[in-house]
Amino acid sequence: MRSRVRRTSACGSLAAPGVVDFEPERRRHSADATRGEPGSLPGGGIDSGPDLAAKVAFLSRPESYPEPATRVDAVETHMSWVFLTDRHAYKLKKPIRSCFVDLRSPAARRANCFEELRLNRRLAPDVYLDGVPLTLPADGRMRLAPEGRVIDWLVKMRRLPADRMLDHAIRSRTVRADDIRNVVAALCRFYHDCPPIPLTPDEYRERFAAGIAENANELSDPSGGLPSEQVLPACAAQRTMLQRGSALFDERVRRGRIVEGHGDLRPEHVCLGTPPQIIDCLDFARDLRILDIADELAFLALECERLGAPELARRIFADYGELSGEVVPSPLVNFYQSYRATVRARLALRRLHEPAVRDPAKWTARTRDYLRLADAHVAQCG
Repeated sequence: MRSRVRRTSACGSLAAPGVVDFEPERRRHSADATRGEPGSLPGGGIDSGPDLAAKVAFLSRPESYPEPATRVDAVETHMSWVFLTDRHAYKLKKPIRSCFVDLRSPAARRANCFEELRLNRRLAPDVYLDGVPLTLPADGRMRLAPEGRVIDWLVKMRRLPADRMLDHAIRSRTVRADDIRNVVAALCRFYHDCPPIPLTPDEYRERFAAGIAENANELSDPSGGLPSEQVLPACAAQRTMLQRGSALFDERVRRGRIVEGHGDLRPEHVCLGTPPQIIDCLDFARDLRILDIADELAFLALECERLGAPELARRIFADYGELSGEVVPSPLVNFYQSYRATVRARLALRRLHEPAVRDPAKWTARTRDYLRLADAHVAQCG
């Protein structure tokens, strides 16, 4: 029986105007994947019992699980450790604090686990199974069982087949038209049940104005190494569209199209099953899930285009028009895609400033890819 530990620097990407900035993790040795947060954290966030390193080590062993497991793949992100067994995935939240969420106490992590279950069951009810306690019985040996003192909580999920995720299917060129139609149909049903968010047209446009300014400031900062002429024209064109096309944005608000959506609708979060399962919504900040239905679909379409499938981007809105009876104006779709591409460029650029960044060439290339898409789509706004 084997266990493997794999590290990534993936941060929860954003499909809303803000960008999450996590506090740096306090590590003894940042290059060692089995070392992590100490048990006692500043600011009143006391986390008694085994520290994160001990929990990761325990959860990386196949014999730690109540089910038969031949191996465990451990994947680290900014906010979590995810442990993949043969049939399930277990997510352990890190004791971190950001501007959106404070997970330094076990009680806060428990609340966040069950909020993640509630939100993701909207689009993947058969995937998100339960919140599971990690306990410390009297013998001092951790267990995934209800007996003993609860020291942490994990989200237990059904493991999905990697080859049926949309990003994999795009790369292997196995996506069928029916696959996309099924995904869009599931989203249409979801959005139909989402109540409109009470927001004024001015408030809605101001969200984008603030986001555009933040994107421009951060991407054009000299420390980022990007020439200002590569960043500022797209942001300026987005501002122009926001002003001249204000009636398009206002109409979306008046028609009740601003909802609490998924918030991070990317191909890697879409499983092409029957029915499709859409996972990993942005669970830690409600404000970042509040967006136009068309904006969320535009983000998915943008990411399909970036992966080399622009025809799927067109298919998404064609299917949405047929299934919902609503045709979204193309200038609005292109604005949303340009804006989201700029946000994603900013997130990619941030990877380059992380202390233990891996493969900086990858993030440099991705930043430029997103900026290219931002330029291309804002040019189509008209």
